[in-house]
Amino acid sequence: MASIDEQILRATKEIVVKFIEGGRISPAGFDDAFRGIYQTVEETVKASTNKSDPGGQKE
Repeated sequence: MASIDEQILRATKEIVVKFIEGGRISPAGFDDAFRGIYQTVEETVKASTNKSDPGGQKE
């Protein structure tokens, strides 16, 4: 299974691609949009992981 960071990156990529296809993000705004979406996904996943595994992540 892929690491959590790889899954976050894939999810972010899919979200950004859908937004570009839908015309909500222009390719010129990709950098800012990608960073913001990545941070949001990462915070959400890691907060969820911390709640479900109080002892920390095991790899």
